[in-house]
Amino acid sequence: MQTLKDVKCGETVKVTKLTGTGPVKRRIMDMGITKNINIYVRKVAPLGDPMEVTVRGYELSLRKGDAEMIQVEAVE
Repeated sequence: MQTLKDVKCGETVKVTKLTGTGPVKRRIMDMGITKNINIYVRKVAPLGDPMEVTVRGYELSLRKGDAEMIQVEAVE
């Protein structure tokens, strides 16, 4: 399964599952990242960490570790 960490700049994907547990998963959900939400990857830092995404109409920066916990699929 593809994770948000693997998505390239300029692509839009849909969240299929959050794999984090406890407070980490809760923090991701509090940022607005929940199942069936589209995420647009705006920018990725030169070393890949952090990445800037657009979720629910606002910009958000995510660390690679957090992005690995978000399983996604391509939007058709």
